Amino acid sequence: MNKHFRLVISCPDQVGIVSKISQFIASHNGSITEANHHTDVQDNWFFMRHEIASDSFALTLEQFKSAFEPLAQTLNLDWSITDSESRNKVILMCSKESHCLVDILNQWHSGDLDCDIACVISNHNDFQDLVKWYGIPFHHVPVGNDKQQHFQSVSNLISEYDAQSIVLARYMQILPSDMCDKFHHQIINIHHSFLPSFVGAKPYHQAYNRGVKLIGATCHYVTQDLDEGPIIEQDVARVSHRMTPQDMVRLGKDVEKRVLSNGLRMHIEGRVIVHDNKTIILD
Repeated sequence: MNKHFRLVISCPDQVGIVSKISQFIASHNGSITEANHHTDVQDNWFFMRHEIASDSFALTLEQFKSAFEPLAQTLNLDWSITDSESRNKVILMCSKESHCLVDILNQWHSGDLDCDIACVISNHNDFQDLVKWYGIPFHHVPVGNDKQQHFQSVSNLISEYDAQSIVLARYMQILPSDMCDKFHHQIINIHHSFLPSFVGAKPYHQAYNRGVKLIGATCHYVTQDLDEGPIIEQDVARVSHRMTPQDMVRLGKDVEKRVLSNGLRMHIEGRVIVHDNKTIILD
């Protein structure tokens, strides 16, 4: 992948946004290699993501931030710019289910996920040897009777590694509200249901009892409201009355790992913009 800057913007919709930003980039010898725009006509809100080739660009990242700020204030932009060479630092959290963890580790190891995995945190030590094989630090933080101490230790580790993203790869604990607030829109969860249907525990068994013909999985940001954070990615698989709950669990695992890795990829590439409690995906 060629080195580039990622410029992500949201703002009230108005005439001339794309033109003015494009002119600014061109005036500094910038070449836009990918452009994505969307306007929410109901909310009158505009969203944009540009990739700008940085090799020929006349500005460094810090110079861009300084030079672009006056235009950003004029257009009332909520904006960010990142360098593709500054890889997103990710922490994975898991319990006793391995499928999502192994899939992300494999994709990272093969170079299909452009990020750095800082460490794996688990409340069980089942996957310690597996994680160490990848050369990644493993931290066993048992829950025990004092959940507050557990989450304080987890929060300290996240801060120590200075991680930008936290992935709950079937980490079967409900995060406290203060942790959700501290890492706002940084924590990504996989829920083994096509939310908002069948929230909470054992959604495949709920789906079986309901006789559904489709099961699914949802990748979303974690908020204080359980299983109600902004949705990043979803997918489904068809089932039939012949399937047992165990069949659905097996089939669902394939959907879960696919949805989680796709959601993580869009997140680390800056393709996800949260607007109210929904997301705009500029893919």
